[in-house]
Amino acid sequence: MKLTPGKLAGLKSVSDARGVIAAAAMDQRGSLKKSLAKERGADVDEHALEEFKTLVTEVLTRHASAILLDPEYGLPASKHRNGKGLLLAYEKTGYDATTPGRLPDLLDVWSVRRLKEAGADCIKILLYYTPFEKTGVNDLKHAWVERIGDECRYHDIPFFLEFVGYDAQGGDEKSLEYAKKKPEIVSGSMAEFGKDRYGVDVLKVEVPIEMSFVEGTQSFKGVKAYTRAEALQHFRDAEAMTHKPFIYLSAGVSNPVFTETLALAAESGTKFNGVLCGRATWKDGIPVYAKQGAKAFENWLLDEGVKNIGNVNESLKAASPWYLKFGVKSMSELG
Repeated sequence: MKLTPGKLAGLKSVSDARGVIAAAAMDQRGSLKKSLAKERGADVDEHALEEFKTLVTEVLTRHASAILLDPEYGLPASKHRNGKGLLLAYEKTGYDATTPGRLPDLLDVWSVRRLKEAGADCIKILLYYTPFEKTGVNDLKHAWVERIGDECRYHDIPFFLEFVGYDAQGGDEKSLEYAKKKPEIVSGSMAEFGKDRYGVDVLKVEVPIEMSFVEGTQSFKGVKAYTRAEALQHFRDAEAMTHKPFIYLSAGVSNPVFTETLALAAESGTKFNGVLCGRATWKDGIPVYAKQGAKAFENWLLDEGVKNIGNVNESLKAASPWYLKFGVKSMSELG
């Protein structure tokens, strides 16, 4: 694997001094709007979303290597990122529930060229994906990712692909049955999108297990899908599926669950390359902003938010620099 100058510059800009990606995520749109409205008991406007994102960015980027934002409500926040790297999302929020297969769509008035002009160091795409979906559906998704990969190659900017698994049969993703399928879904997705044809530079992946079903963890809820030893092996098996750098997403779990998850990844010996962590750092501040306003939320972020990101950063001591995946011992060897 070779890195072009633009892709190398982009990856450096979102990494810490060690070459680990310690990025915060604040690109939620539809889900954030719903959560704020629920806590406030009334609809929230565009200004509220922009203000929330700006406060998170201003405080948390002091302790992160980069921030992931969306170009719809996040561009004002991007001016408050304390000199850290910027990833911009390229996909529309959510998916059309009336069409089978959770098909993706791109933002209407954006392109990789425009996102780069808006200041993006890297492009991020979210895709709902399972290897067990109908071939016709996955063929559409594969072609879609190929197009974005080619666009990022042309503009010489890193492409981060985030895939989130689901049950192709419409089952509950919080169930024991899904927890048992999840290792194969994550591993299969990593194997597929690690292929060079897609042009993905960093895989943003779910952990291959559901922590609440791992026997012998603090997160365990009493129903077992895997023993601790099996869970550790699932981490190793997923890693073996790709030669690409990969980072973990927090998937909306609480801060204690996410930090325990990263500790399990470390215990497994998995050479993960960082995180893009959103809700595990700021989610508990949603009611504070909705009910008490911006100043109270800022104070919450400076206290609890900073503690949360500190816990994640502590866990990242076990992460490996992404440049090792390119067969070099230091970033300087890449150029």
